[in-house]
Amino acid sequence: MAEKKKILYIVEAMGGGVFTYIVDLANELVNKYDMYIAYAVRKQTPKNYKDYFNKRVHLIEVKNFGRAINPTKDIAAFFEVKKIAAEVRPDVIHLHSSKAGAIGRIAFDGKVPMFYTPHGYSFLMENCKPMKRRMFKLIESVCAKRNCTTISCSMGEHQETLKLTKHAAYVNNGINMAELQEIIDRTKKVQHPFTVYTLGRICYQKNPTQFNAVAEALPNIKFVWIGDGELRKELKSKNIEITGWADRATAIRYAVNADVFLLPSRWEGLPISLLESMYMKKVCVVSDVIGNRDVIYNNENGFVCSDTEEFVKAIKKAQSNTESLVNRAYQNILDEYNTKIMAEQYSQKYEKAINSMIDVA
Repeated sequence: MAEKKKILYIVEAMGGGVFTYIVDLANELVNKYDMYIAYAVRKQTPKNYKDYFNKRVHLIEVKNFGRAINPTKDIAAFFEVKKIAAEVRPDVIHLHSSKAGAIGRIAFDGKVPMFYTPHGYSFLMENCKPMKRRMFKLIESVCAKRNCTTISCSMGEHQETLKLTKHAAYVNNGINMAELQEIIDRTKKVQHPFTVYTLGRICYQKNPTQFNAVAEALPNIKFVWIGDGELRKELKSKNIEITGWADRATAIRYAVNADVFLLPSRWEGLPISLLESMYMKKVCVVSDVIGNRDVIYNNENGFVCSDTEEFVKAIKKAQSNTESLVNRAYQNILDEYNTKIMAEQYSQKYEKAINSMIDVA
C-alpha cells in the first residue's frame, strides 16, 4: 500500500472558529493523509484541546508564535517552523491565519506546494489604526508575490484576495454536522422565553456595542452572550445574560434553547458559529459584512442588517412564521457548508498540487 502523503498545517490562531475549523478539517482528512499541525496556544484555546483531535493527527506546539508583531519572537518562530518542516518533510504546507501566512510564506521557497488561508484579513480589521491597516495590507501584498496559492474561506474574502494575487481559490467553511447533531441530541430542550443569542469573544470585532443597542431597543426580549471578553462592560442592558466562557456542549445547550442568532460583527471570515446556527434552524440576523453576507441572503434564509433599526425589525419579524427561512438556511448547510464537502475540495487542491510537483520532477 502506498505511503500516505504528509500535510503540514501551520496555525497561529488556534482559538474560536479557526480552532473548530482546524479540528474538523484535520479529523476528516486524516483518513486520507498523514496530518501534522504546528500550532500556538491562545487564551481561547480549550484546555483539553488535544482531546478534540483524532489520535492519528500529529500535534506540534510552536513556542514562539504570538498574535502581535514582535520582531524577536517572529524571527524565532520563523526558524522554529523551518525546523519543524525539515523534520516532517511534508508534501503540502498549508498556512492558516495572517501571522502563520506571513512567516510561512517567507520561510518556505515554494519547492513544496504551499497554501494560505487568511480566516479574515488583518487589513480589514476596523479596530486597527489606518496606518497599521496599511502596514498589514503591505505585508499581505509582499507575501502574495511568493509561490503560494491563497484559499479563502468565503467568496467575499476571495474577492479581496484577487486584488492581491491571481494565485487564488476559495473553499467555503463547513461544519461537522454529525458531531454537532450528536451534541444537539444529548442536549435537554427546556421551555424558554423568546431568546436572542450570540457566541464568541466579547471584543471589538464582534461589536458588543451594537448588540447592547439592539437589546436596549427590545427590553422585553431575553438576550444571551455565550462567551466572555475584554469589552464585557459594553453589555449594560438589563435583559442581557453573559454566560462567561463555556465548553462546546454548554455553548450548544444555550443555543439550542434560544430562537434567534444575532451576529452584528464589524468584520468576519466565514463564521463557524453562523453556520452552526443555520444548521440548528435558528433565525440568523447578521451585519452586512464579508463572510456574513456571503452566506445569508436578506429575507431568503435570514436577515442582513446595517443599523440598530434594521436589527430590531428583523428580530420582530423572527417572532412570527419563519419556517421557510430557517429550512432554506438548513438546506444550504447540507448542500454547501459542511466538513465533508470542504475536505473533499481541499483534498482535490492538494492532489492537484502534489501531482504537478511530480510532473515537474
